[in-house]
This record gives sequence, structure tokens and C-alpha cells, in this order.
Amino acid sequence: MTITSSAVRSRTDLCSAIENELSGLIGKRASAATAYGADFARLWALAGKNVLGGKFVRPLLLMEAYDALRQRHHEHGPAETRRRETAISIAAAIELLHYAFLLHDDVIDGDLVRRGHPNLIGSLLAEASETARRDGTDGTRAGSDLHWAQTGGILMGDMLLAATHQSFARADLPHELRLRLLDLLEHTINETVAGEQLDVGLGDGVIAPDLRTILVMCGYKTATYTFELPLRAAAALAGADFAVENALATAGRHLGLAFQLQDDLLSTFGDPRRHGKDPFSDLREGKETAIIAHARTTNAWPDIESFFGKPELSVDDGAHVRRHLSACGAEAFVQGLIEEQMQAFNSQLTTTIPAGVRNVLLDLAGQLEGRQS
Repeated sequence: MTITSSAVRSRTDLCSAIENELSGLIGKRASAATAYGADFARLWALAGKNVLGGKFVRPLLLMEAYDALRQRHHEHGPAETRRRETAISIAAAIELLHYAFLLHDDVIDGDLVRRGHPNLIGSLLAEASETARRDGTDGTRAGSDLHWAQTGGILMGDMLLAATHQSFARADLPHELRLRLLDLLEHTINETVAGEQLDVGLGDGVIAPDLRTILVMCGYKTATYTFELPLRAAAALAGADFAVENALATAGRHLGLAFQLQDDLLSTFGDPRRHGKDPFSDLREGKETAIIAHARTTNAWPDIESFFGKPELSVDDGAHVRRHLSACGAEAFVQGLIEEQMQAFNSQLTTTIPAGVRNVLLDLAGQLEGRQS
């Protein structure tokens, strides 16, 4: 779907409104953090830099769906303005939630880089190492700098989770609607954490890596908070029927699963110069994806298994594994899974979803189809 110039302007305005709200949320807490010392304040400074540099996929989805649903009411005036401002505050809080999850995920995975740049943990590690080098103590603190940096990631993630709950709980909304959104937030956190636990269990060999479990994990980790939460929240805030909310959530789940499957394909077969990730990091980590689940069922697996989960995997070895994964049909198999999810998504659009929101989802699906990063 082609995005019109008016849509681009609207999206730019939305990004500015979301960024302003996030700046306020983070700025208030960063100011309060100075009372606890420079190191604590530094956490908030780094968090603000990273949060404000995001793509705002989730808050934009919420606001564009919200605006599309509210267009049918043709309401104007102060009350409608306040309602929309509240929606923006909830959208911004969801971006805080996203970053909290990223921080914890980076600690669990031991990642120091995101999209080609140091993440919060990587920045803290570099700063601690530079201080140790300058003070002449770098040879006596083996492991301490990394522990310090990862602790910062955990604690900052915890604080952002608390900030997200504060934003939802203090929203200018009727009591029942506020409770509805808080329940939705709790459900989202439960599913995302359950998905993370499954992911680690699969990677560590605690949980059997069958395709069904891997797809459930993908749904929990990605679809629930990236697509379902913004769409359900938009519907609830806009006063849409529960049938519409459910239809949007179902469409979001199909789109979210397609998104995660494509992300796995990009990590293994994509160009790292475009997606910004460490090439072959999924293979080095032994990440159980639908790609690997299919490969395990083929005769090519013995040629892949010895390299899978090998931390020192070289670029040449990674290319060797990638060729086998493609030749055994794993790449095509996952592409087929993506097509199935997109077909189910398109079928869902023909149900009770209003035309305006349907266009928002079609636009998002179009971005997914051409995604390289």
C-alpha cells in the first residue's frame, strides 16, 4: 500500500507527540535520579537516548488504529482532545515497556550491541572499562565491568516496567476502562515473560525444540506485545465493540507471528549491513527457530548440527550452515509459514474490522513484506 503525503505528515506529527510524551516521562525520572548519585542518573540518561532513538512501531500502531476508530464518531472539542492525549500517554508507556523487555533480553542473551550500536549494557561496559584503564585497574577487575553493566540493564528494565504501570494506573480514564487496560498490561507481561522462558528453555535444551512449541514461543514473545497490545488498547480507548477488539487482536497475532518468522529469516539469511545484527548470531547462540526445527527433520541435519550453538562459529562456517539450511528446504519452509500467517491475517480483515483500521493494518503488512531490517 502506498503511503500518501498526508499520512506521512500525520505519522511525523504522531512521532513528535509520542517523543514529547516519552521525553517528559523519562526527563521527570532522570531529574529525580540525580538525588541518588551520578551513576544512577547515568542509567536514565542512557535509557532516554536509546528509547528516543526507536522506530515507535508499537505506539504508532496504537495511535493510527485509535485515530481510525475515532474518525467514525466525528467528535471534536476539549473532551476529544483530552481523550487523544490520554491515548498518546498510553502509547508512549507501551514504548517504555518495549525497551524494558529489550534490556532484560539483552542481559539474558549477553548482547552488547543493538542495530549496530552499543546498547545500554554495551555503553556501561565501555565506560567502566575506560575508567579502569584510566585508573590503571583494568587488569584487576576481570568480569566486574560486565557484571556492573548487566546489573544496570536489569535494574533499568525493572524501573521502566514500574514506569509503565504508573502511566497506565494514572491515565485520565474512567475507572473500569483503566482496570481493563491494567488487566491487558498484566496479560501482556505474563505472555511475554512466558515466551522468554520458553526461548531460554529451548536454547538451553531444557525444553524439546518441536515446531509447535517454537511457534507458541514466537507468539508470546513478539505478537502479544508488539501487535495485540497496541491494537486491543486502541480499541478499548476508542470505545470500539469487544468483537472489533477481538478481531483486531487475532489479526495482530497472525501479523506478529509472520513478523517474528521473518525476523528469524533475516537473522540467518539477511544482509547484516542492513539488519544491523551480528551475522550468524542466532546460529552461534543455538537459537531454536522454525528454520532449525525444519532442518532437524531433514538429512542435512548431521552437516549442520556440529556447527549449531558453536560460540566461535566463523563467517565461513556460518555461510556453510546457511547453504545447507537453504538446500534442505528450511528457508522455503519458513517462507511458507509466513505466507500462511499472512493469508490468515488477510482473511481476518474481512470480518468486523472497520475500513479505516483495515487500511492501517494493510499498510503495516506492506512494510513487513518489504522489510530488510
